[in-house]
Parts: sequence; C-alpha cells; structure tokens
Amino acid sequence: MTNGEQIDASPRSKVRKWTSLAMSAIAVLFLAFDGVTKLMLVPPVVTGMKQLGYPASSAFGIGTVLLVCTLLYVVPRTAVFGAVLLTGYLGGAVASQVRVSAPLFSHVLFPIYVAVLTWGGLYLRDARVRALIPLRR
Repeated sequence: MTNGEQIDASPRSKVRKWTSLAMSAIAVLFLAFDGVTKLMLVPPVVTGMKQLGYPASSAFGIGTVLLVCTLLYVVPRTAVFGAVLLTGYLGGAVASQVRVSAPLFSHVLFPIYVAVLTWGGLYLRDARVRALIPLRR
C-alpha cells in the first residue's frame, strides 16, 4: 500500500476488499459491454439510439467516450477521475431516458444503479474516498 496506508488483514477488511472488487467488476463489465456494442453498432444499439433521438452515427463517439472513462476508472491512479467522468456520462443517460418518458425503475434509474456500484466499489477500496466522504455509524 502507498501513501501511508497500513495493510489490514482483518476479516472485515477482506470482506470489504472482495465486496469492492465485485461491485466494481459488475459496473466495469456492464460499461465495457455497453461501450463495445456501441462501437460495433449492433442492431439493438442502433434501434435504441434512434428511440432516444440520437443518430446512429453518434454511437461510435459515445462508445469511445464511455470506454475511455471506464478505462480511467479501472486504473487505480486515475480511478477517482474516471468515476467523476462516468458520473457525468451516466447523468446524461438518465437525462436521455427522462426525455423520452422511459419507465422509471428499469430505464431511468438504471444508470444510477451503475453509478452506485461504481462509487460504492471505489469507496470501499480507496481510503482517500472514504476520508473525503465519511459515513457515520
């Protein structure tokens, strides 16, 4: 560990570590899949883009931005910056769903679920984020 962090081998820290990795992995797998399908212009993506009012030609650029933000999140040194960028990206996804009056829990809130996994995983694995946003018991 760096920056004066001590290694904590307690069972509680092991649970926190594995929980953080699971949360982050689920978010990263979804975001990477979404980004790659946008780059590949698979038919459901093209249909979805049109339903949201975006030209299909914008899918490649949006997918590229998503993959870059996700890569920044995966790299420990830039993880916080990546999480901030992904928050903006996911906020845009919420706005797009709201604009077309999509169903609340399955479409509008889904990007928020991904953001919770993203930030939750980062919070559990990064002491600097926990220090910045202390939760009280």
